[in-house]
Amino acid sequence: MGEKKEGKNKHQGTSEGERSETLLDHLGQEPQMHLEEKEKEIEELKKKLEEKEKEAKEHYDRLLRVAADFDNYKKRAAREKEDWTKFANEDLMRTILPFIDNLERAVNHAEKVEDTGVLIEGVRLTIQQLLQELRRFGLSSFESRGKPFDPALHEAILVVPTDQYEPNQVVEEFQKGYLFNDRLLRPATVSVSKPIEKEAQVTE
Repeated sequence: MGEKKEGKNKHQGTSEGERSETLLDHLGQEPQMHLEEKEKEIEELKKKLEEKEKEAKEHYDRLLRVAADFDNYKKRAAREKEDWTKFANEDLMRTILPFIDNLERAVNHAEKVEDTGVLIEGVRLTIQQLLQELRRFGLSSFESRGKPFDPALHEAILVVPTDQYEPNQVVEEFQKGYLFNDRLLRPATVSVSKPIEKEAQVTE
């Protein structure tokens, strides 16, 4: 009876020893597995970081290209604006040249003839043609004589006592006024009427 019990204990002791070794092996494997998982995570994070760094570099390079393109655009726009400002009136200058030619021919012709009436009529016609062409560019004149004085359109350089005009009327136009695209380009210089003083009328 006693031998059987001893044999049983011996068998039990062996099983417990094996279980202990297995447990120790398992406990030893756990940190190893945990470490491997961490290393994997670190590698994945490294890859993601490299990808993000690559993307960031690509975005930065793209931003530099956009900035360079915009800078080139600004320089080109500035040059175009300068050229436009410089040559904006080229068509206008080309339009005026024939009239200058006509006036020069009229002056040259006047030196050889005594009849100035032809010269005056030629100059008048040239001026009319010039003004007609300039209307295409937005230039227009306005009549002032006999109209009410308007400080927005007229510049009074003389006040004339008269009973031939209502007070504050334009009596004479010394220099014609012009509009450019319906905006005042140059006021007309004029004389303006005022009533004759009664004392002066009695004296006369």
